[in-house]
Amino acid sequence: MEYRDRDNRDRDNQYLEKLVKLNRTAKVVKGGRRFSFSALTVVGDRKGNVGFGFGKANDVTDAIRKSIDKAKRNMVHFPVRNGTLPHEIIGKFKSARVVMRPACSGTGIIAGGAVRAIMEAAGVSDVLSKSLGSSNSINVVKAVFDGVSKLMDAKTVAKNRGKVLKEMWG
Repeated sequence: MEYRDRDNRDRDNQYLEKLVKLNRTAKVVKGGRRFSFSALTVVGDRKGNVGFGFGKANDVTDAIRKSIDKAKRNMVHFPVRNGTLPHEIIGKFKSARVVMRPACSGTGIIAGGAVRAIMEAAGVSDVLSKSLGSSNSINVVKAVFDGVSKLMDAKTVAKNRGKVLKEMWG
């Protein structure tokens, strides 16, 4: 796995772009091998918005550019509370499972590979996570985003129950 921060030159778009996985495939043709590349990237604004993209091309830079464009189009909101998650969550996709737990201030991001890239891009500073099952980067990323879709903010829970936030916390 390869991790790389890409500097974005646009001043209006201050996104953190992380390359999670770059894969090279070879197709054997009459004249020899023809290589193509696939790139998995994570893009976030460090304020709770994060997305992932997967791009394929015959050139590395084109594959990375395509994946970054897809990631920017597929951004979701990540409810960050005091630099950590609001509650524990388990994300599942195919055979990949990711357990994510909130952590107290100063713990840091205790996560490996793709999960770390997503947490950094989302602006989460303290989290505990464990990846179970498949270690395929694409499936792990999709499992994390499945967990993110299940995260609930305290305000939305109170609203759904028809209560005020102060009633819930006592």
